[in-house]
Amino acid sequence: MKTRHVISVCLMASALSACGAGERLKNVGKAPALTAIENPTSQKGYKPVQMPMPTIQPAAYSPNSLWQTGSRKFFKDQRANKVGDILTVEVSITDSAKIDNTTSRSRSGSDSVGLSGSVGSVLGSALSGINEIDTSNLADASSSSSSEGTGAIDRSETITTSVAAVVLQVLPNGNLVIEGRQEIRVNFEVREILVAGIVRPEDIASDNTIESEKIAEARIAYGGRGQLSDVQQPRYGQQVMDIILPF
Repeated sequence: MKTRHVISVCLMASALSACGAGERLKNVGKAPALTAIENPTSQKGYKPVQMPMPTIQPAAYSPNSLWQTGSRKFFKDQRANKVGDILTVEVSITDSAKIDNTTSRSRSGSDSVGLSGSVGSVLGSALSGINEIDTSNLADASSSSSSEGTGAIDRSETITTSVAAVVLQVLPNGNLVIEGRQEIRVNFEVREILVAGIVRPEDIASDNTIESEKIAEARIAYGGRGQLSDVQQPRYGQQVMDIILPF
């Protein structure tokens, strides 16, 4: 029964990989196509962001005032503040981690059991004919165990780029939900950059830019697709076997 189940899974995986292989064969000799520009909110699976919101305060207006509340300039604020506005995200990630861990543990024990006195003399007399049993040392047990482990992590990542993002939603407290996508095709390889998250209007600089570390719930992805990415990935069959095989 298990064998039949494994075979069915392999056949399903082969069918799926055949569909992907057919699509790749159809594009042999062609550069990867760029994704069409679409409305992110109309994509399948898109859900508006819902976050805990404070109580909405009534707006206060100053009559006969030329100053716009929250603006950094006397005239109209050019920073993004409503759905459809564009701002620039300055992505700067410099991450490094180095951890060394060594563990060593050992334990040993020894136990012996014997009888002496009257009980030992009686038992010795009763068992005197059986291979000369010594009642003072009836049982002897010893054990030892040891374990040793070492581990190390050495990681370094650096990403520096700029991506234009669009305001998709304005939350009740004024925070902005943004998302930006960028595709760059070089020969037969497409590099993709995705930036999404929630920002405060106060964190947007006067030149309409914001730093990536000021984005809440940030989702930043940098990858690619094309001939080079295909070569760097294991074959479909190997990926399926890595999932199915328990060893």
